[in-house]
Amino acid sequence: MSGERAPIGTRSQYRHTLAIPTRWQDQDAYGHVNNVVYYSYFDTVLTRFLIEAGLDVRAGPVIGFAVESLCRFHKAISFPETIDAMLRVARLGSSSVRFEIGLFGQGEDEARAEGHFVHVFVDRMTERPAAIPPTIRAALERIL
Repeated sequence: MSGERAPIGTRSQYRHTLAIPTRWQDQDAYGHVNNVVYYSYFDTVLTRFLIEAGLDVRAGPVIGFAVESLCRFHKAISFPETIDAMLRVARLGSSSVRFEIGLFGQGEDEARAEGHFVHVFVDRMTERPAAIPPTIRAALERIL
């Protein structure tokens, strides 16, 4: 491991945006959004994207399991900011996808935090890997 960090991501590298208002309860005693909440923002932008693409999270035969996640912090977020959660697909397989997320202050070009989730799509009943449904795949390809 070289010890060098990757450059901070910029807005132009992402394909999909969701504005998320911070909440008073998101802050910790230091007056900034607590680290665990960043994952909540990540999950919100990607799950909403998938639902809008047609994934039936309550009753569909295929669902996505998060099998890996990471978050890199660059600059604090504080209440009462609204942040832009931005999403892209970095890798798309037959049953898995790597989502990359950047959290941006509104009007800012550099991410305040970046991370990823790897989802594996599985059959709801067997929990075995399943092909990504065609409508979901088409939506994922648009932000690849």
